[in-house]
Amino acid sequence: MPATSNRLWDDFVAICDCGGRQSGTLSEQKATDLLTKLGREASGVLPVIEDVPYGGWEAVYGSISLPNGETVDINPLLRTVATRTDGLTAEVIDLGRGTMEEFAAHHHEIAGRIVMVRHELMFNPGTIHRRLKYRAAVDAGALGFLIVGPVEDSLVAGSSGRGEEPGIPAAGISPMTARALERKSVDWPEITLQIETRNYDAVAQNLIFDIPGTTEDWVVLSAHIDGHALGESALDNASGLAVALEVTRQLAESVSTGRRGLRLALFNVEEWALTGSAGHIAAMPKAARDSIALNVNLDTVAGADSLTALTSGFEGIEAFLLDSAAAARQRLGLFRPLQMNSDHGNFAQAGIPAFRLVSGFGDPKASTSLVLTNRDRRDLASTDQLANAARLTQEIVQRALNVPDSVAASWRQRIADKSL
Repeated sequence: MPATSNRLWDDFVAICDCGGRQSGTLSEQKATDLLTKLGREASGVLPVIEDVPYGGWEAVYGSISLPNGETVDINPLLRTVATRTDGLTAEVIDLGRGTMEEFAAHHHEIAGRIVMVRHELMFNPGTIHRRLKYRAAVDAGALGFLIVGPVEDSLVAGSSGRGEEPGIPAAGISPMTARALERKSVDWPEITLQIETRNYDAVAQNLIFDIPGTTEDWVVLSAHIDGHALGESALDNASGLAVALEVTRQLAESVSTGRRGLRLALFNVEEWALTGSAGHIAAMPKAARDSIALNVNLDTVAGADSLTALTSGFEGIEAFLLDSAAAARQRLGLFRPLQMNSDHGNFAQAGIPAFRLVSGFGDPKASTSLVLTNRDRRDLASTDQLANAARLTQEIVQRALNVPDSVAASWRQRIADKSL
């Protein structure tokens, strides 16, 4: 198996140099332009550029006036609604982690208040996603939503979880701000939350590089372009982009003689509820969806020495993945329940065998715990972590390109029977 090239780290750094890549920013457009060039060089083909219309959004201003009169910065969550010009003044109720049990225990105290909960390790069994906590707050009649980040000197980013409904103002805060909001008497602390946003019609681009094989079938290797305003979005997801480019570069010349083609799909607006990949799959006729044997989705593949495949309920692919890992002389963890935390989720819901490769799953000490903070920068990754992810991914993709049709068919049949 070929060693990874020197370009892997160079590509990673170049993507990080673009900045956090939040959709709709110059940083994201710079990255899209760069990846158009890098994808063409890696694959040897011109991209199909898919326009992705979406509801553009940016935060203009955000702050909290604390009970002591101090004003502190916040990070308005993606797509949050704004407050009134004079702000939202209300008491804050601290629900700790923000489990459904905690929401139920305080259900009679939530209405008319601002709910505060904690950000969790994202890549972990049993994690309660921020969107579920936000929805629980909305359903309970909360006026606002605050989520406390994991890093003392950082705010926390992420999507508010709001769709097209009115929603409530939502923001990420630091642990220091959370301590200032501790309940110290019979009264709840009162704050004034101010969020100003701008909403507009926007269009992003998916980049699709198709290298045909000898049949009409495909293996899709995907990674998402966009990120967040905090940090460089280095782990999430410059790491996945760089590895996807490297694997494509290593395999491009041999694909034409294999059974299946290789489709390098760089999706955009992933942080907007997986919008880019959702539109891509929705536009496919059934025959095109049926022609995809496997989606290998790379999202946050550095930041720890361990790698896990989130297999979306497709138990039929697990033995194949473990065999591939053994051939690459690497360990691979497996987690079966479907998680809609990256673009593989849209493939899985369309009945296409799909998994996400992720680093540091279930490891609270991994650097991946710093995703969505200002610490998500290039220094959290190492050349060895990127190279290991590339070698494992290359082994998986190369085998998937050439497995017998009966094997690929068994993957699809098993998922069809589960009705996920």
